[in-house]
Amino acid sequence: MDNERIYQLLQEKMKQLNRYLIRLGANRNDAEDIVQETIYKGILYIESIDPEKFSAWLYKVALNRYYDLCRKKKRIEVPIESVIIEEAEIPEDLLIQKEIREEIEHVLDQLTPIHKQLLILKYELDLTYKEIASLLDIKEGLVKTYLFRARKQFQKVYWRDKKYE
Repeated sequence: MDNERIYQLLQEKMKQLNRYLIRLGANRNDAEDIVQETIYKGILYIESIDPEKFSAWLYKVALNRYYDLCRKKKRIEVPIESVIIEEAEIPEDLLIQKEIREEIEHVLDQLTPIHKQLLILKYELDLTYKEIASLLDIKEGLVKTYLFRARKQFQKVYWRDKKYE
């Protein structure tokens, strides 16, 4: 593989990691720092990492670094204003999309961390069950089971909140 191709793959992976960390609640600066540290570690240890598991390894390193940062700060920030709303032409559409995004964020914040993580990996990052299983180092069947439970928990919290509005 030539250097240009490797550079392009790393750039794409950096964007995915950054988006993933922001969806988990990291602010943009922290996400960029974590991604840079993760890629640096990946380059340092590239010889000892199985090429087929390199992507999963990067996600794990980034996730662990994010959790370390959260423990250090003792809080998780969800920057709703940083969410980009696409394809909206009318101000009313923008407002409705922002309200929907805020509702989703509110519900996600009430889920267990693993359920929140799984929903983001599947529905925000569009990863396959196989990719999620590799990333989390669990069997594909467990990913399906956990995602089923995550969707059920999301629905339960969503409808409970709607009931009390």
